[in-house]
This record gives sequence, C-alpha cells and structure tokens, in this order.
Amino acid sequence: MSELINLAAVARPRAGKGAARAVRRAGQIPAVIYGAKEPPLLIAIDPKEVTKQLHRPGFFTRRMTLTIDGKAHEVLPRDVQLDPLKDRPVHFDFLRTSADSILEVHVPVVFLNESASPGIKRGGVLNVVRHDVGVRCRADAIPDKLELDLTGLDIGDSIHISAVKLPDGVVPVIRDRDFTIATIAPPTVVRETEDKPAAA
Repeated sequence: MSELINLAAVARPRAGKGAARAVRRAGQIPAVIYGAKEPPLLIAIDPKEVTKQLHRPGFFTRRMTLTIDGKAHEVLPRDVQLDPLKDRPVHFDFLRTSADSILEVHVPVVFLNESASPGIKRGGVLNVVRHDVGVRCRADAIPDKLELDLTGLDIGDSIHISAVKLPDGVVPVIRDRDFTIATIAPPTVVRETEDKPAAA
C-alpha cells in the first residue's frame, strides 16, 4: 500500500500560459487539482520534493496530501508534462481522492528471482509484455508494485495475471481474459556466415 506524501503548495489566481510562465520564473511548478465534482484549483508547488517523488518508481500510484492555505487536499498524480529539451517537469495534474474513492490506476510490475529461472539460466530472455497492470481499488489500498516470481520458469513459459497474488480488494481492470504479463523467450542466436573463397 502506498504511503501518504505531504507536499506544500500555494494557490495561484490566474490560468493561462503567461501565468504559468510567471510561476516557473518564480522557481515553482504550476499544477491543477480537479475532480470530486469540485471546481479545478490552480496551484503552484515547490519543485524539489515533487521532482524527488517523480523519480521514484510508482509515482502515479502514490497518494499525496497538498496543503493549501491551511486546507489539506488528498490527491493522486494523474499527469505530468515534461520540458522536451530539459526533461524536467513543467506542469502536474492531480485528482482529488478520499480514502474510500474507487480508482483505476496502473501499477508497475517487478520481477523476482531471475536467477532461479531455468529458462533464463539456459540463455532464455525475459520478454515483458506489460510493464504495468491496470487495477481497480480503493485509494487507500493502491499497491506500490505487483511482484512476479520467476522461480522454476523455463523457456516457452508464460506468466499470466492469474499468477499474480493481488491484495484484497484489488482487481484487474481487464476481467474477461487471463492476459499475459511476460514470457520466457528462446535465446536469440546470430549466426555469421563465412564468405567462401571464389572459385579460381
């Protein structure tokens, strides 16, 4: 279950590109809080802590509390815009939540015990079909990650969602099939053909 992160923020009075640029010149990042049938709230956040959280795995599954003018807003990151040249965040979107909100989120997949897979030991390759899995759950029960154990898997084996032990109350968004998350593929062998000398 993801921890609750506290971030400080301030309200910003104006929308638009000019106002957003002014926020960035002041050393902050513009953002918006929306959802829960309330009007969008324009805010500015300090880049240091939110950028630190962005670079941790599972950013979009991490619940946060943004305190603005003394009022706490429980949110979940929904989108981030990055500067295409400097690759740093320039805008965030946050969704209002409460502990009992039912949400759809994409949870990252982590693979364990590659060294215990006979297929990988024999040169097989872990072919990841899905790096994350969409799940539906309460906001206070979002898993940080989904762990898949590769122990005993051989070349040709597949790992399906049915093999993942999901926490109570967490269900996959796709329910109509046992979809594949990864396979152990055969090794890729590159054969070099030697040029035969031309006949005299």
